[in-house]
Amino acid sequence: MKTILLLTDFSENSINAIRYSLQLFEDDLCNFFVMHVHSSSNYISDDLMHTSNKSIHHALIDKYKHRIVKLIVKLKNEFKNDKFNYQILVDYDSLTDAVNQVIQSKNIDLVVMGTNGVTGAKEVIFGSNTINVIRKVDYPTLVVPEGFSYTRPEEVLLPLDSADSISESAFIDILKFIQQFGKKIHLLRVKHTNETSKEAKKYKDHISYFLKDIDYEYHSIKHVPIHHAVSCYTQTHNINFTALIVEKESLFERFFANSKTSKISNRLKTPLLVFHS
Repeated sequence: MKTILLLTDFSENSINAIRYSLQLFEDDLCNFFVMHVHSSSNYISDDLMHTSNKSIHHALIDKYKHRIVKLIVKLKNEFKNDKFNYQILVDYDSLTDAVNQVIQSKNIDLVVMGTNGVTGAKEVIFGSNTINVIRKVDYPTLVVPEGFSYTRPEEVLLPLDSADSISESAFIDILKFIQQFGKKIHLLRVKHTNETSKEAKKYKDHISYFLKDIDYEYHSIKHVPIHHAVSCYTQTHNINFTALIVEKESLFERFFANSKTSKISNRLKTPLLVFHS
C-alpha cells in the first residue's frame, strides 16, 4: 500500500494536484493523508470572534478539519475507488516542519502539492510554500502545475546535470516510476565543461546498462541554462511529465533560476517529480 501526503490550502490549484494524484494512483491501494497546515501568525479577527467557549487552537482545528471533511466527501463522490482510504491532518506549525514530522510518523512515500497557493500570483512559477518544501523536505515530492489536466505520464523527461550519477538510488526510483506508469524516458544531459570522448562513451555505456529494459532517448548539450533546455525540449517533444534529481539545491537553483519573476507559461509545463540524492 502506498502512503501519500496530500497538501492543501483549499485553493483550486492544490485541489487540482490532489485530483491528479488520485487519477495517477487509481490502480494502487493508497492511504491518503489530506493535510492543511496553518501558521499561528495567520490568525485573523473573524477566527477570534467565533471561538466562544473553545480555545483558539481547538476552534481553528475544528474549522479546518470540517473543510477537509467536505473536500474528502467531494473527492469520494468524484473518484469512486474502494482502494483509497483518506485520513485528516491539521497542524499549526511551519509548513516544512509539519511535513517532515508527518513523513516520519506516518511513513509517507510521497508528498503531493500544487505550484501556487491562494496567494500565489499567476506569473510566479512556484509559490514560496512549494519552493520551501522542495528545498527543505528531503523526500520525493510531486508538484502539479496550475490548471494541468491529467494525462498519463507516458513520456518522462529527466534533466541531468553533468555531475549527476545514474547509478544512485534516486535514479533507480525514477526508473521504477517509469516502469509502472510510463513508456519512455528522455534523458537530457546539460554539460558545463568540455568532456573527453572517453568520458562521454563511459557515460553512454552506463545509460545503456541501466536502461536496457526501458525505451529511452538520450541527448547531450552544453553551455545552455538547464531551465531553457528543459523548456525547449518540452516544446519539441511529447513530454507529459518531468522528473528531477536535486543534489544540495544546485540543480534546483539552476532549474528555477529567477523563479520569482518567471512566468509559468515559459517554464514548467508538466507535473514535476523531485527526488533528492
